[in-house]
Amino acid sequence: LTASSDKSARVWKADSGQRRHTFKGHGGRLVKAVFSPDGIAVITASRDTTAKLWSLESGERLHTLAGHKGSLCSADFSPDGTLALTTSE
Repeated sequence: LTASSDKSARVWKADSGQRRHTFKGHGGRLVKAVFSPDGIAVITASRDTTAKLWSLESGERLHTLAGHKGSLCSADFSPDGTLALTTSE
């Protein structure tokens, strides 16, 4: 899983190096991308002040988490995967 300054995140197959998904939709560079504990979702954090949740199965955006006034610095899941945490500048 990679987060990029081109405003996207990519999931790669570890055994072949082939790209599985490209997550696009942020308006700023990504600063973090993390797998959920159960492996069914990804959260991305961006300088555009939002975090987004993505389905690892379909590659579709599930939710946009907004509310910060500053650029995001990080995002992560709680250990049980039921909560998402975001931090901003």
